[in-house]
Amino acid sequence: MVGIKDVAALAGVSTATVSRALSGNGQVSERARLKVLEAAKQLDFVPSFSASSLASGRNRNVGVVVPSVNRWYFSQIVDSVAASLLDAGYDLTLYNVSDGAGHRDRVFSEFLLRQRCDGVISVSLQLSETELGQLLAVGKPIVGIGGPLPGADTISVNEFAIAQLATEHLISLGHRGIAYIGGPEDAARDFNISEGRRRGYEVAMEAAGLEILPSWLAYADFTIPGGYASAKQVLGYPRNRPTAVFCASDEMAIGAIVAARELGIRVPDALSVIGIDGHDLGEVFGLTTIAQYPALQGSRAVQRMLQLFAGPAESGERSNHTAHTEMIVRSSTAAPAE
Repeated sequence: MVGIKDVAALAGVSTATVSRALSGNGQVSERARLKVLEAAKQLDFVPSFSASSLASGRNRNVGVVVPSVNRWYFSQIVDSVAASLLDAGYDLTLYNVSDGAGHRDRVFSEFLLRQRCDGVISVSLQLSETELGQLLAVGKPIVGIGGPLPGADTISVNEFAIAQLATEHLISLGHRGIAYIGGPEDAARDFNISEGRRRGYEVAMEAAGLEILPSWLAYADFTIPGGYASAKQVLGYPRNRPTAVFCASDEMAIGAIVAARELGIRVPDALSVIGIDGHDLGEVFGLTTIAQYPALQGSRAVQRMLQLFAGPAESGERSNHTAHTEMIVRSSTAAPAE
């Protein structure tokens, strides 16, 4: 039976180098890594990860906790995290806590404390002091996506700032009647996404001296049907109809565009629409958006997790990194008709 010593002999390196090259743990030159991979391929050598787990105390598995798996933003992060972990030789265990507080409590108090996960990536969940303490006490590195977590590295989006930017874009085009379709507070999860985006809209309107009519405010569930229904409500009053709509997600913005078309309101001639996300369908609908690149957030979270696995000497101080966002202007926004 072919063993690690045979691979080392054929590659002309030490067994320690073979172990590092195949496990991804520790430093090894690219030249040595390629020699090891080629030797392993020639010998049909398959490393025993159960044995390496016993030796290293690692399971090569990362737990990923998300509020939901059926939303575009979360699915993009999960796909990116899964691909990045696979490239690094790690498995993923997915925990969906959308079933309620009881399910979430079990995930953090039982499942993640077992020795199956080497680390935890938490998505859009503001972990309590107890939840964080339980994980940190057993030495499990934590990387959060969505907002700051004390004692953990995080990658977050400034919800207030991007909402303010989206509203200011409409104001800069000359719009004065700007409606807002936001998400419900119970859908904000832990980092108050809905509240942050609503406040960004309100502050931008206030700074420009613009009035917000009650009929211009509506709320939905971040989905296309939700945005469609809310836009029908907002646009259903011709006397006070806004000339622009800022939607707190691209899916709701797409729903608003469909609703406008059904009402005979041309986009952008009679109504400008802007969203937040950078959804794949945005280009199809010509949607102006603030892209937040969730796939990039996922890959950066894995990169940081791997650095934490490498040890304290390479991990550095815990910090909150701001996710990259970008305004993408398309055909759904324009100056209001005179």
